[in-house]
Amino acid sequence: MEADLSRRTPIILVSALAASLAGLPLVHAQAAETPVLSDPLVKESATGSYIVQLDDAPVAEYDGDIAGLPSTRVDGGGKLVKTDAPVTSYVQHLSRERDEVLKATPDAKKLYDYNYTYSGFSAEMSYDDAVKLAKSSGVKSVEPSGMQHQDTVDTPRFLGLSGKGGTWQQVGGIDKAGDGVIIGVIDGGFTPERPSFAPIKTTKKSDALVAKKWKGICQAGEEAPLVTCNNKVIGARYFNKGIGTRPIPEEFTSPRDFGGHGTHTASTAAGNYGVDMTVLGRDYGKGSGMAPHARLAIYKALWSVDAAGGGSGTDADIIAAIDTAVADGVDVINYSISGTGATYFNTTGMAFMRAAKAGVFVAVSAGNTGPGVSTVGKTYPWVTTVANGTHDRDIQTTVTLGDGSKFTGAGIGSGTPSSPVVLAKDAGLPGANPANLVLCQAGTLDPAKATGKIVVCDRGGNARVDKSAQVKAVGGIGMILVNIVPGTLDADLHTVPSVHLDDKATPTVKAYVSGTANPTATISAGTPVKVVAPKVAASSSRGPSLAGNGDLLKPDIMAPGTNVLAATSAFGAAGGEYAFFSGTSMSTPHVAGIAAILKSKHPDWSPMAIKSALATTATTKDSAGQPIQNDSGTPATPFGYGAGMVQPKKVLDPGLVYDSTYADWAKFVCASGEVPTTHELCAGGKIDPSDLNYPTIAVGDLAGKQTITRTVKSVSKLPEVYFPKVTGATGLKVTVSPKVLIALPGKSVTYKVTIENAGAPLEQYSFGTLTWKSAFHAVSSTLAVKPLTVKAPVQVKGTGVSGSAPVSVTAGYTGTLNTTAVGLTAATVTDAVVKKAGGVSFPATNPQANDHVAKFTVAIPAGTKYARFSTFDADYPAATDVDVYVYKSGTTAVLANSGGGSSEEEANLVAPAAGSYDVYIDFFAGADNTTVKLNHWALTTAEGNLTVAPASQPVTTAAQSTVTATWTGLTAGTRYLGQLSFTDGGAGTGSTVLRVDS
Repeated sequence: MEADLSRRTPIILVSALAASLAGLPLVHAQAAETPVLSDPLVKESATGSYIVQLDDAPVAEYDGDIAGLPSTRVDGGGKLVKTDAPVTSYVQHLSRERDEVLKATPDAKKLYDYNYTYSGFSAEMSYDDAVKLAKSSGVKSVEPSGMQHQDTVDTPRFLGLSGKGGTWQQVGGIDKAGDGVIIGVIDGGFTPERPSFAPIKTTKKSDALVAKKWKGICQAGEEAPLVTCNNKVIGARYFNKGIGTRPIPEEFTSPRDFGGHGTHTASTAAGNYGVDMTVLGRDYGKGSGMAPHARLAIYKALWSVDAAGGGSGTDADIIAAIDTAVADGVDVINYSISGTGATYFNTTGMAFMRAAKAGVFVAVSAGNTGPGVSTVGKTYPWVTTVANGTHDRDIQTTVTLGDGSKFTGAGIGSGTPSSPVVLAKDAGLPGANPANLVLCQAGTLDPAKATGKIVVCDRGGNARVDKSAQVKAVGGIGMILVNIVPGTLDADLHTVPSVHLDDKATPTVKAYVSGTANPTATISAGTPVKVVAPKVAASSSRGPSLAGNGDLLKPDIMAPGTNVLAATSAFGAAGGEYAFFSGTSMSTPHVAGIAAILKSKHPDWSPMAIKSALATTATTKDSAGQPIQNDSGTPATPFGYGAGMVQPKKVLDPGLVYDSTYADWAKFVCASGEVPTTHELCAGGKIDPSDLNYPTIAVGDLAGKQTITRTVKSVSKLPEVYFPKVTGATGLKVTVSPKVLIALPGKSVTYKVTIENAGAPLEQYSFGTLTWKSAFHAVSSTLAVKPLTVKAPVQVKGTGVSGSAPVSVTAGYTGTLNTTAVGLTAATVTDAVVKKAGGVSFPATNPQANDHVAKFTVAIPAGTKYARFSTFDADYPAATDVDVYVYKSGTTAVLANSGGGSSEEEANLVAPAAGSYDVYIDFFAGADNTTVKLNHWALTTAEGNLTVAPASQPVTTAAQSTVTATWTGLTAGTRYLGQLSFTDGGAGTGSTVLRVDS
């Protein structure tokens, strides 16, 4: 899901459903800390499959409350063993429960059983049957199975793994790096023939350790070449019941990788040491995975669904892969797959929560939808979310124009002699769409104008490598790929010699080519060079997380993810064996491999202790000793790099670790407002999300003053005395108590941090670092704090065409709180018919209406305080998926977007400038000739149907007050929007959006 790029404003949801819900009790809005149950009806699945959760707990959580069935719960430091007698007995019980539940829907086609991290099953069924199951005895929930996608040799030296004093040497050598540890890679499979996966030399001790915990199998597949395993890749499975058999003919119905993504991630995490890597005939030396002696288990849940080789997978297949990997005995999971950052509570998150409870470290990709704010995905606290940083080894290519001008960019090809050069816009076929032509999209270039020439193509729309393929297809001999806006430079495997230039070079290059009678250019061969690194890649998704109101810092950490050289499939390597890939998909396996080394050295450490060691030893400085920058040249923040760039040389001996357990995570989720207080996760109560014992400290809603608690455990062999030091945090008063920590080996000690606003700008984040220093260690925690004028609830829900909602607010000052309201404004609804579903990624940098995209132009008047653009599931047939994108008319920069897996989308603009806005609804999936409906609101004035009381009241810093919003006279069947605005009488403001649905 792509997150809204605008600043999020707290929301109240109110439903005016009294007329249609006669006989149901009226539920009034509550403050954010008292969440409201979501709509009980099942959402329709775009894939036709559903994931059913039983009332009974999964193996990892079952506590023995059923007579005759002993507990199988995995407690801290334990390991789930699927062959244990209590486990097998309980799994048989779950099987009987599934059979009983399925009697209610005899037409359902079961896909997978889930036992270990998730209790239930997935099945293909009608929407009516899904609704029926949701109401059946023994069923806790029924959710649609959505579609997820890929988040797409010198790293050991760059990170300090190799060389004198490096991590490999610290653990006893290369043959000890990850020894005895199993990394499960959930991705698109692997290519068995690559040397990265050849058998390794092992010891009896290591083999015995692996054999004791490994319970998996190796599936050969259904067609040649069959897959085989060895003592390096000890197991391989594939999961395709959710997506169907062989989405494209070229795919393999086996664990074999077609697109190359899975091979690349697996070999990066744990590929063999000393493998010769050659790309396009150039020898790049010997490469290695991060943990060259770890074992690999491959779980293919992503499948190439088109000729471009991109991988996609259904939630049903992915949950099956997670469940199986944990039961098979893996120690680490690498998950370079897309996912939402808007929730802590979904099927994937819960499966990973149980995996972490069972002792499995999970590394996940942050996503590739940066650099917009709040785009980070998979923000669960029990996983480690990884950002994409650049490498200090870059592959650069220089293009020399006919006037002598030179521009250096990314490229790995062999180069071209001096040749004619033409802009794509001037090399088009008659009638070619100009917007598609500049992107060098298929069917736009004219062979008569491009043959024998270098073509200048704009980045965006289609894949970068597809652009060079289109140039080659029409006889072009080279490509200059230019960024239109700031972004990464990627050394892709192009089909003609290519150079990728940044946006600063673009105007000059285009001016020369268009303004010269016979322009020429020469592209040099790619050359490895050393550059200052890391920088945060532009595409890497950023925080703050939409979930949790900013009280958890995500991403967690950064690792190299740009131009990473590793093994891949023949398709991925254009007939070769190795290729440079970029994305958080590539940074994540670096962390998975380093975690495997740490797990091998400290097998008793929990996943959270490992995360802590990674985070508290990370660096926020680049190779020149300066603060990390974005690759656009602007200063980076922890919302780009988390705790910083991983430093493997330091993780083995962090001094202190921050640990947390399943019980802590449950209290965190309960406090997040995503589950009702009656949910089982709330059985142990709740904690302020900022108090989760995390290695970083985040407060997204500081109302004047807040005290945070942390507990650290000494993992040193000797007693140590630690002293705190706070740096940065400008405008904040940070007080640490006690002033000294006495850390005894294996013992824990608790401290408190009080953060008070002492002049920091309101509504903006301030960053700093708290470091505990001893004679031997420095244990650093990143601080991310946002002081607010008013802390207000994010979401409240109520019902009725008239009614009221109490809104609990906490002031960040002492004085007077003034509250006013605008709205409630009825939605303006416009519609259009789209001919067919696109099923492809929306070209955000080249928006245009077509058969599957409807364009709406909306006028936003002056003085608008808030604008919203929405679609609703209720307006569409089953299995419909639409996405929303908002632009200022005449521009190509996305202002806000919403791209989930359903028709329930929402994009917001806070205080937008007056003028015309273009809103695109992309019809991703559904029936032909569907009518898409855009609901939009522009809040400017009070409508007379909404009041607030009291309008003015005294408040005290950090004390809670209540404002009551009252509405009346609403018309059933109309959606309304309003806004409450809070002020301190000066510049300080806050607001809450009020939505009323009927």
